[in-house]
Amino acid sequence: MKRVIVIGGGASGLMAAIMAARGGAKVILAEKNRQAGKKLLVTGNGRCNFTNRRQEPSCYRSEYPQLTEKILNAFSMEDTVAFFEELGILVKDRNGYLYPASGQASSIADVLRLEVQRLAGQHRIKEAYNTEVLAVEKENGLFRVRTEGWTYEGEAVILACGSEAAPKTGSTGDGYRFAAELGHRIIKPLPALTGVYVREADRGTPAGVRMDAKVTLLIDGKACMTEEGEIQFASYGLSGIPVFQVSRYVSRALEEGRTCGMELDVCPSHTAEELETILLKHGERMKDRKGTDILRGMFPEKLSQMLLGRVGISLKKSRKDWTDQDCRRLADQMKKLSFHVFGCRGYEQAQVCTGGVPLNELKGISMESALVPGLYFAGELLDVDGACGGYNLQWAWSSGFLAGTHAAKAAEERK
Repeated sequence: MKRVIVIGGGASGLMAAIMAARGGAKVILAEKNRQAGKKLLVTGNGRCNFTNRRQEPSCYRSEYPQLTEKILNAFSMEDTVAFFEELGILVKDRNGYLYPASGQASSIADVLRLEVQRLAGQHRIKEAYNTEVLAVEKENGLFRVRTEGWTYEGEAVILACGSEAAPKTGSTGDGYRFAAELGHRIIKPLPALTGVYVREADRGTPAGVRMDAKVTLLIDGKACMTEEGEIQFASYGLSGIPVFQVSRYVSRALEEGRTCGMELDVCPSHTAEELETILLKHGERMKDRKGTDILRGMFPEKLSQMLLGRVGISLKKSRKDWTDQDCRRLADQMKKLSFHVFGCRGYEQAQVCTGGVPLNELKGISMESALVPGLYFAGELLDVDGACGGYNLQWAWSSGFLAGTHAAKAAEERK
């Protein structure tokens, strides 16, 4: 029987192991944690947004978007839903964001583990947990996967080791080393889907304040993308989904030595002219109010303090002493509250990484290495990262499905 070794028991590794076993291979699933699916348990704030009905190329970031799209189409969102329904998941749709109806990420992890256990009971998968892989070698057409206590041999290996993001879940980036030692190029992994550090934090930010805003990312002074949603001010800088969505571009730009900034529109439902008119009317009704009391109905107090400070309006200054120019500058500040970004938070806080094995080193959608026959890749180890909203898991399901399916088939042909 053909032998396929899957290294990594995360989302893509579990999918790859299941599909390789269903395809007739004898599978070794090697995972360094005491059980598989550990990172799955923390996705979607513990609720596991496992895919999304909105599937557009812009939701995935890669140097090879056309190949990315082909891989995703080969095992689509609809295929993912059908796969999990077959395993017993009832799907809950929240505006296109798909979750298990239980509301618990453990449901997704559990049904995958149960399927692995079912296949293990048929002697089609051997589960090797608490097993750290030390090296992957190939000699005379056979792979040898060395661990501390054993060496596994097989006709095919699937690297599904994850990235360096969220190392507490056991994801330490070992797969990059294995891939490089086997001859692959590695695009430098950098944190993505994470908060950013801003210079202005040294002067104090309204830490803890959450609010809807429009975020515009500037690279070398040029606006390059905009995201909207709830942001959070933190002691170190900025967080929240809109910030997460642009963070991978920040990581990459800063790595290239470029400058980054962010402009926040903290009142996206109004134009600057409308805000100026509102402030002018405040002068008639609130002439004796001071400082943040004037903006009490518009923003949290900490944010009002920042806005007033940015335009040089003293908190002790009564509204009757404001000038029309003060109102205009304050309205402009509400629409363009700017920050200088000097870094992204580290791998510990990042949900995923940007970078990894480039897709042009694969043999099309088979997920097989173009350099090392019998070597396959799946999941975050590849240079594809998705936006927030279930896209990184969809990439894991698609790439894992294809890697497992093709590895089983090719291993049999080689044997």
